[in-house]
Amino acid sequence: MTEVTIYTDGACSGNPGPGGWGAILMWQDQSREMSGGEARTTNNRMELMAAIQALEALKRPCQVKLYSDSAYLVNAFLQGWLGKWQANGWRNAKKEPVENQDLWQRLLALSEQHRISWIKVKGHSDNPYNNRCDELAVAAAASFKN
Repeated sequence: MTEVTIYTDGACSGNPGPGGWGAILMWQDQSREMSGGEARTTNNRMELMAAIQALEALKRPCQVKLYSDSAYLVNAFLQGWLGKWQANGWRNAKKEPVENQDLWQRLLALSEQHRISWIKVKGHSDNPYNNRCDELAVAAAASFKN
């Protein structure tokens, strides 16, 4: 399996508001930057979308190390939230519908195609890849502002 390192980040101006996501994919001696956004969204949706778009860009099953500063994204996988949500009919501990279920289902399908290690990084610190993803996400969000 090809080994790929992915960094992702999401941003939103207002919550909800114009939002953007950024991702960097790295393999062997190559890299690719990606970004996009939506006119009205939330920060959490953009965090999830960054991971989805990066994983969907992979052309075959890969061994992935995915770095994100989003506890929402990383903890859903590392702390078993997704399994609990599914077992509860996509309801959270408060018996309310899980937010962003559409994106979580896309991520689950992608996580079955790849071997993913979910790694939490500190946001807005000294990690140049996380900082670059933030720049990409903020720029994408800005493109939707009036």
